[in-house]
This record gives sequence, structure tokens and C-alpha cells, in this order.
Amino acid sequence: MTASSDTVVVVPVGALGAGIDPAHLEAGLAPGAHAIALDAGSTDSGPSCLATGISKYSREAVKSDLTLLMAAQARYGVPLLIGSCGTAGGDDGVKWTCEIAVEIAAELGLKPRIAALYSEISAETIKGRMGQGKVHPLAPLGPLDEATVDRCAHIVGLMGPEPYIAALEAGADIVLGGRTTDTAVIAAVPLMRGAGAGAAWHAGKVSECGGLCTVDPTDGGVVVSVGADAFEIWPMSERNRCDVYSVSSHMLYENTDPFLLTEPGGVLDVSAARYEALDGRRVRVVGSVFDMKPYTMKLEGAALGPYQTLMWVGIADPDVLETVDLFVQSLHAALVGRVERVMGLSRDAFDISLRPYGWNAVSGLPAPDGAAAPREIGLMFVATAETQDLATRIARTCNPYFFHFPVRREKELPSYGFPFSPAEVERGRTYEFVLNHVVETKDGLELVRRRWVDLNKEVA
Repeated sequence: MTASSDTVVVVPVGALGAGIDPAHLEAGLAPGAHAIALDAGSTDSGPSCLATGISKYSREAVKSDLTLLMAAQARYGVPLLIGSCGTAGGDDGVKWTCEIAVEIAAELGLKPRIAALYSEISAETIKGRMGQGKVHPLAPLGPLDEATVDRCAHIVGLMGPEPYIAALEAGADIVLGGRTTDTAVIAAVPLMRGAGAGAAWHAGKVSECGGLCTVDPTDGGVVVSVGADAFEIWPMSERNRCDVYSVSSHMLYENTDPFLLTEPGGVLDVSAARYEALDGRRVRVVGSVFDMKPYTMKLEGAALGPYQTLMWVGIADPDVLETVDLFVQSLHAALVGRVERVMGLSRDAFDISLRPYGWNAVSGLPAPDGAAAPREIGLMFVATAETQDLATRIARTCNPYFFHFPVRREKELPSYGFPFSPAEVERGRTYEFVLNHVVETKDGLELVRRRWVDLNKEVA
């Protein structure tokens, strides 16, 4: 059993909008809890969410989860903390989530005090810190230059727990945060209530993705109980369980070191941690340490890139399937040559990529020698150029070759299967992460802005 002084945090799902089971949420909260905490985003889905300010998940999906969470927060009287709102955690994502929360509050007749935390940072601020020598690269990048900063559509700094703690101490019922480390939003309340830093940060790391640290990751979220030098973790679903392997292995999730995890203001060290299975569903962890370091915030910046147009064909031709690599190589050369001849474009003005799904499109690695021929493949064509119009014209120029290209010249022209008409699909603009740096700050609050949401007025 957990000690009465331990801090109990319910983590109902790995990301707001991914789906919460009401019965699991009730099971997690009913025995007693001090907070509900969860993440709403990450960089997993690439740079587009940060560049555009548009959430990965639909408004309906986010509202569905947030409705359950706000009703539970009001019923049980515990704070609700959500980090990285709107997927990328930019200012637009926080404002969008606040607007949904205000709408839900009106529908449920609730009046929570909502704190909105913003961690988007202006290019001018970053360049000023660069001039002070306070911006440092993370491998494999080198020193940051102003041209790269100016390319960014949006820049965010990853918050630690301090802004959440400050908001709660100022009376917030709900804290909707910008970009935050997944771990910090869960560690915040335990740290505020005096839990050990090693235990709090490690509990946050293990539970950051909800049920991913359980034996059945598809069956609900988890509950953590954090004390002075240890924490316990168990699933919200009675059908599910945690074991030593599922808990200990999560240190390797999105982390290259199985023992060390860098966070704002320090490094979590679990090299001496010990894991113990308790009652078949719970795991107890003791021995984690948090080493304090000078405070830094990791920077994420997304830049606008060129445009792309796509085409697909399905190929079941046995001659092609016997020599996929040679076919793709030959077709690529033919397509590039056709664009150069017909459109008069230089080789550096465009890019054509061919990706054979069902062969090696996922890994990008050569298939092993002697690999069996697939039954069929889907071949994706990607034209990249400075404008959408140019990318589409490149695709249309390549269309006859892409549709009929033979694996051997003496073979009758084959036909491959286009799934759509028109064949080309304009994908739009591409985006790119261009920052992998940290900025020094005096503490966890310096570069964070807080606004209170007044439910009787328009969201700030």
C-alpha cells in the first residue's frame, strides 16, 4: 500500500484526444487522487503542427477527452494539468485548447479557474540570448545562426514543472500549458507536495504515455503514487497490469540512454533504481536520483519548406516484383531525365523520390539478398519543388512513364494501377525542424507567460 503522504496522480491517456475510457478514469480517481496530469502533444508527428499551429488531433477528439477530464476535475476537486496543448505547444495550440475548455465549461455549467501557460519564444528573444552566449547546440547540430532562427515559423521552449506549480499555487483548477516535457507535467504536483525529485521525475517518465508502460498498452492509462524516495505505478483498468519489464523498459522510450534522462534543470539518473513487482498489477521503484544542473530549456523550431505533389500506383507485374530495386532505380533515372528534357529544369530545381511500399519503403534500407518477391507493391511518387504548381507539373510530366514504364525494353508496355483520378495529389507545403538547441535561463519561469482565462470574457 502507498503511504498516506504520497502524491497520487492519474494519467488517463498518453495524449489528449487519443481517447479516454470513462470507467477507467473513474477507477483511477475514486480511491483518491491529488491530480490528473497528461500530455497533449510531442514532436512525434513531425514539424507541421509547430509550423502551422494546427493540432494533430481533431477538435472533436480533443473536446471528447477534455469534457470527461473537466467533469472529473470538478467532481473530485483535484487539479487538471495538460502539457503541450495543440500537439506542438505553440501559442495557437494553447489558445485553441482554451477555447474548447471555455465551451465545455459553458455546456457543463462549470466555472473553473484556468491558467494558460505560453512558452513560444520570439526570434528576437532567441537572437538576443545568442548574443549573450546563452544558446547552445545539441548533437548533431552546430552553433545556431540568425538565418536559421529567421527561417522558423514558430519557436517553443520546453517547460519544466515550475510554471505549473506556480499556477496551482496561485489558485488554478486547470492548467493548460504550451510545449512541456512529457515528464514535467506529471512530476509537477508530486514535486509541489514535497515528493522526492528522483521519484517524481522517474514516475513522470514511466507514466508519460499512459498505458504504454503496462503489459497491455491498449487498455487504459495508469496511476502513480509518488513518495520521498520511491513510487508505485499500476493500471487504471482492472484487466491490465504493470510488471518489472514493462515499467523499467520505458526509460528507453524516445531516449537513447537507458539510465539517464536530461530534463530542464537537471538529469534523472536511474542507474541504481530497483524495481519490485508487488501484487501482480503494481510495481514499486526505489533508488532513482535527480541531479540538479543549471537551468536550460530545449528549443524546437519549425521552418517552411518546399511543396510536394504525390502519385501512387499499385504494381502486381511479376517481372517488376522479381527485380524491384532495379526497376525503381531505372524508373527514377527515366523520370528525372524526362523532367530535365521536357521542362528544362536543372537538377537542383526539383527532387523526385520513389518509395516502394511492400518492399523497403518504411526502412529505406536495401532488401536482404535472396528476399522473396512480394505479391504486390504500392509505389509512391513524390515530386518536391519550390511551388505547388511546379511540383504538380513535374508529376504530370512524369505521369506516362510512371504509369507504363516497362522493366525490360523488349516487354510489352505494362499498365500499373492508379488508385485516384486525377492521379496526382497536391500534398502542400513541407516543413522542417531546424532547431536542436538549448537556451540558458535563470529559472523555469523566466521565458514563460501566464494568462488567466476569464470565463465571462473572450479567451486571452
